[in-house]
Amino acid sequence: MLMQTHEARLDALRTELEKRGLYGFVVPISDEHMSEYVGSYAQRLHWLTGFGGSAGSAVVLKAKAAMFTDGRYTVQVREQVDGKLYDYEDVPATSPAKWIAANAPEGARIGYDAWLHGIGWAEEAQKLFAKKGIDLVPVDGNPIDAVWADRPEPSKAAAVPHEDRLAGRSSADKRAEIADWLKQEGYDATVVTALDSVAWVLNMRGKDVDNTPVALSYVVAHADGTADLFIAPEKVTPELTQHLGNAVRINDRSEFEPALAKLQGKTVAVDPRHAVAGIFHALEAGGAKVVRDDDPAVLPKAIKNEAEQQGHRDAQARDGAAVVKYLRWIEENAPSGEIDELTAAAKLREFRGLNPDLKDTSFDTISAAAGHAALPHYKVDEDSNIPIPPSSIYLCDSGGQYPDGTTDITRTVWVGPGEPTAEMIDRNTRVLKGHIELDLAKFPDATSGGALDALARMHLWQAGVDYGHGTGHGVGSYLSVHEGPQRISKPGGAFPGTETPLREGMILSNEPGYYKPGEYGIRIENLVLVVDAGIDGSEGKYLGFETLTHVPLDRKLVDKSLLSEREIAWWNEYHAKTREILAPQLEGEDLAWLERECAPL
Repeated sequence: MLMQTHEARLDALRTELEKRGLYGFVVPISDEHMSEYVGSYAQRLHWLTGFGGSAGSAVVLKAKAAMFTDGRYTVQVREQVDGKLYDYEDVPATSPAKWIAANAPEGARIGYDAWLHGIGWAEEAQKLFAKKGIDLVPVDGNPIDAVWADRPEPSKAAAVPHEDRLAGRSSADKRAEIADWLKQEGYDATVVTALDSVAWVLNMRGKDVDNTPVALSYVVAHADGTADLFIAPEKVTPELTQHLGNAVRINDRSEFEPALAKLQGKTVAVDPRHAVAGIFHALEAGGAKVVRDDDPAVLPKAIKNEAEQQGHRDAQARDGAAVVKYLRWIEENAPSGEIDELTAAAKLREFRGLNPDLKDTSFDTISAAAGHAALPHYKVDEDSNIPIPPSSIYLCDSGGQYPDGTTDITRTVWVGPGEPTAEMIDRNTRVLKGHIELDLAKFPDATSGGALDALARMHLWQAGVDYGHGTGHGVGSYLSVHEGPQRISKPGGAFPGTETPLREGMILSNEPGYYKPGEYGIRIENLVLVVDAGIDGSEGKYLGFETLTHVPLDRKLVDKSLLSEREIAWWNEYHAKTREILAPQLEGEDLAWLERECAPL
């Protein structure tokens, strides 16, 4: 029935495209803000194809269609998308634009929604298509919306103030900083489109996207320090209006595109990495001079002030206590074979929810047993859910959203009875050694994340193995769990931010791993804060990391003989600190479990 439904949806879309004189259409996972996570109203790819991953796209032509995903989703896309309806294409070996150029005839009109694609994609595709005599056409209204009868409405949840004491700075102060930048660069205004940037600039949060506390809105910030907010009227409360003050003009979200067309003669900065093509088209059509420049909120948002840093420590401590209760529960209950992945994820949510400060999870929990743990971005659902097998590895990657911080932690544990294999212990120990190596790193100020990545991989490489994802991503303050611009990853990789200089105050994850397809997966993830390294006599400024996440690591998966004295010292210091932070929050059997797991190695 499910596949027939997706076949019917595909047929309905093709009929709609034919009505519009289009030979094909490109379907990304995106919204009008190019968000990583999108609201249910914007889940067009999932509705059309059944694909539930967070990165991918489809192309629908008259007689054929294709799904495009990278190596993270090779297995998942084949499980969720009907191969009779869609070819499976691997990115970056190909791309939607290249595939269209190879499969569409000369004269074909290919539609795209300019409010869901970046300007860079549109320009590159147009250039490629021109060589083949293919036209790229921005559609007037998304054709999927025309055939998606029960499409959800965008969220109507109210936007709320984010207290200055938690933000560490007022919105007026942030807008003044942006105004100074605009004047310095000779710009009249900038369009802030990324939802977390809008939230940061205005000290405003919302409930419009699962896992990320943002409100669907845009900001145009001006060189005089004022700003225009474009947001649905039902989201605006008297409290929000008072919080924003007179210098922020509140407009209906529907007025955003017409307002861009009125910036005639103004020099307007827009970040091509975060703004959709439709914004560039509207500004240019209205006669504005458009300059491509960085979103001025991105870097100051990434460099956390003292209030945000302390908020993170406090949130991590509360979150760590919940995860300890969960790990004890897993140790005691999973060996029965009666606990499945969904039940485990729900139990972790229950433990986190015991704290009234929890607002949401920071992403969908990766609750992964046995072979599923070998899929770094596995997302459990009713179809994929399996019992956690006794005598196996279980991996749980999860996080919480608290008003003072965003958490993200991965723990890999052995589920008894019996003992893990020698290979499992070896691989986990090598992952641990890489995690420690990165945690203890000292490096010159402004060193890029790409320069540090090999530290986390070196012990795996010595065994002839590696992992296919980045080692670290930026994390927000009660905002996005994946926050740019910084990241720790192989230089020259597919992810932006690898060359971004690391600065004091940035928060990143430290998460090396190892994955044996079909059998097991390992990942150890803590969040770290970039701090002054405090090296006596250093020639210039040197940085290091302060560990923010404190939850015991599974000693059953560690071969102490493979650890150096320095690494054993790290383990013992880490667990002593973990006990110090978490013990006051625990009691009874939970406290006894913590004491046992934090004993010296």
